[in-house]
Amino acid sequence: VQLVESGGGSVQEGGSLRLSCAASGNIYGTYCFGWFRQAPAKKREGIGYIGKDGSTITYEDSVKGRFTISRDSAKNIVYLQIDSLKPEDTAMYYCAADVPPCSYDVRDAYQYNHWGQGTQVTVS
Repeated sequence: VQLVESGGGSVQEGGSLRLSCAASGNIYGTYCFGWFRQAPAKKREGIGYIGKDGSTITYEDSVKGRFTISRDSAKNIVYLQIDSLKPEDTAMYYCAADVPPCSYDVRDAYQYNHWGQGTQVTVS
């Protein structure tokens, strides 16, 4: 499975971005996905999780209300909509995926065997 993130960029505070994570390869059934981010000199942070059918979505508390995860299973794409961007959202954003069963814990990065290369978000 290959994951490719896109949609990052440089935006002003208060703006919005929609990040995409396109999955390709030997996808058996449907996968669980997670979104993570890592700012310079900081630890990787879990942002959210979406289950294989999209019915279960969880978020890290600090991003609730501004971040929205969705998926288009027919296209094997998972989205991360980020609204009201803040400078502290500046980071490299990664998606990750693996086969169920998956943990709803957004912090659990170790359950994922497949990772994208990341897309940079810079807010000024």
